[in-house]
Amino acid sequence: MDARPTAELPEHPNPGHTGLQVRVRVPRASGFTLDVDARLAGRGITAVFGPSGCGKTTLLRAVAGLARPAPGRVVVNGQAWQDDQAGLWLPTHRRPLGVVFQEASLFEHLDVRRNLDFGRRRVPAAERRVSLAQAIELLGIGALLSRRPAQLSGGERQRVAIARALATSPRLLLMDEPLASLDAARKAELLPYFERLQRDLDIPMLYVTHSLDEVARLADDVLLLDAGRLLAHGATGALMTRLDLSLAHGDSASALIDGTLQALEPGDGLMSVRFAGGVIDCVQGHAEPARLPGQRVRLRVQARDVSLALTHARDTSILNVLPATVQALADDGPAQVLVSLALGGTPLLARITRKSAAALALAPGQRVFAQIKGVAVLD
Repeated sequence: MDARPTAELPEHPNPGHTGLQVRVRVPRASGFTLDVDARLAGRGITAVFGPSGCGKTTLLRAVAGLARPAPGRVVVNGQAWQDDQAGLWLPTHRRPLGVVFQEASLFEHLDVRRNLDFGRRRVPAAERRVSLAQAIELLGIGALLSRRPAQLSGGERQRVAIARALATSPRLLLMDEPLASLDAARKAELLPYFERLQRDLDIPMLYVTHSLDEVARLADDVLLLDAGRLLAHGATGALMTRLDLSLAHGDSASALIDGTLQALEPGDGLMSVRFAGGVIDCVQGHAEPARLPGQRVRLRVQARDVSLALTHARDTSILNVLPATVQALADDGPAQVLVSLALGGTPLLARITRKSAAALALAPGQRVFAQIKGVAVLD
């Protein structure tokens, strides 16, 4: 997904634009104020993130046509679904989209195959771009086709719900916290399937979540909402390391490293990933299918797992000692400082004590070495 900064939209839809234009304004008289004006990329996953009650689901409902904000405008890949200025409104059933909610909402009296067929039959044969066979293969549900929903686990139910949404050949997939009702094991089971959808299908996805872990793992782009307002919009890695945003603070503060798998070391269980700031060694994950050298890899490094030094340590168990430049510092609690770093063109965060920052006399522009344990890098 190509990330673009929020830009002012033209007064009329541009049929040649590839992407999702959203202009939604819910006035205070309706009981909740929402004011979002954004232009999103036309592929990949855009996460809608923010605290409870900030307007995430309201925005998704407006895009889906389940709520009608006034004024509002929704344009997807050049097709207007709502344009109040032009007097245009498409009801939900005429919008080529798929929706997956927290609960799978499958038809309990139908087996999996007939649930999928229900979605497929919503679309005229000439407009079908995703076959049932493709949806079944992508979600790995071939062995479940004869089962009723009551015979499925929570993760299996959500995979079937996603496959049913795909069977409608949508131009846009809307996900409203699809993992919120699942335990940690079921979430871990389902995440690789979202990555497959992102990799194998050219269908943009608007993904509502309150989980920073899901944002870091899946999202190309983020819409950050607070109290009904759009605080920021941009590439996930850039927003997660902006010290003026809440994403960069708290115990889960992290940075993303996008790189290329350079080598696997089966004997040590490690992999080497080359990125804009050098090479980082870390424990191999459990990606499916197995990765090969040359493939893109996204790593996550938590701020609490990065320490700083003024000289390059040699006698250390830490695998990764990388040259970096201090960009900025910000208080992060009563005794801690968050340090924004640049490793080449890659941003990184380090959380250290205020005492350590003073001892190192850290200041913007200073050259340091970022120390990252290989076992602490998240794949």
